Amino acid sequence: MKFGLFGSAQAKRGGPDVDSGQGFKDYVDYNIEAEALGYAATFVVEHHFTGFGQVSASMNLLGWVAAKTSTIRVGTAVMVLPWHNPVLLAEQAATLDLLSGGRLEFGVGKGYRNNEFESFCIDPAEAEERFEESLALIMKAFTSNERFSHNGKYWKFKDIIVEPPPFQKPHPRMWMAAGSPKSIAQVAERGFNLMLDQFASTEVTLERFNLFKSEVEKRGRRFDPMSVGVCRAFYVARNVQEKEQAVENRLQATLRMADLAKSGRDNKSSMMTFAETKEASEESALYGSPDEIAAKVDRLRKAGVELILLNGPGGSREHLRRFGRDVMPAFAGLPPVLQAAQ
Repeated sequence: MKFGLFGSAQAKRGGPDVDSGQGFKDYVDYNIEAEALGYAATFVVEHHFTGFGQVSASMNLLGWVAAKTSTIRVGTAVMVLPWHNPVLLAEQAATLDLLSGGRLEFGVGKGYRNNEFESFCIDPAEAEERFEESLALIMKAFTSNERFSHNGKYWKFKDIIVEPPPFQKPHPRMWMAAGSPKSIAQVAERGFNLMLDQFASTEVTLERFNLFKSEVEKRGRRFDPMSVGVCRAFYVARNVQEKEQAVENRLQATLRMADLAKSGRDNKSSMMTFAETKEASEESALYGSPDEIAAKVDRLRKAGVELILLNGPGGSREHLRRFGRDVMPAFAGLPPVLQAAQ
């Protein structure tokens, strides 16, 4: 079993005495230590216009992480394709893959926060069409050695060849975040890897895991458990009181996220199907003593999960160390994961 990370950095606003870049520097140092502790990969989320400084330029941040590390794989969780020029994004991804020596894990998605679509002046109803057109262009950009043109609904390009080519052939490992049965089947159909969100209950998460396994095998392919990353928040608590406060903090952060995602209208994304209760917030997370966390991890492992992506409390290196020291060793010893695509 292997463990990776997912999350983001924060850039604080303020006066001349505030170093807005400190959160990014701390995040880079966090990942340097994670590599030394044996974490296999790190995935950066993409969000915009939150008002509390959540990271936006994922590729730039990952470039710094890759430059300061040598083995940890660097991934996006996810780049929201409807908001990006797909050709420019393909160039950025290929450049990062080259500079990192083939360590890029390229996660893509449609987006789910209504406020972000509204701020970009993009109708969320267009998300699926925009995603499909952009993804097709990115895959062609990664693999085409000849010039091509594209005349689509949202994008037009004339006589282009996208440079540089990626390090990994034919392209970086691809990931998609999905939760609905239709979306999970689409991930399997594309031959991509699946990322499962941190908010769904353990029961729902395992249902989605098993559905993906079934969809992969239905298409005549061998299912690799490492092709599914299960995201979980974690907090290694010293006592019950600390755990209770951490759960309450997580619930409040989740409610704040839900308000942003809804933005005055219903949000039908599978990301938003969790119960907004303290009990649900605790059940879906790896919070508690090392033994309590290990019991939850063991349940996932016995169900077939082999890759867990951890979202720690505020980028705390102390919790990173506690998990690495007190939880990870009990689940070590399986073959390495996330090898570069051949």
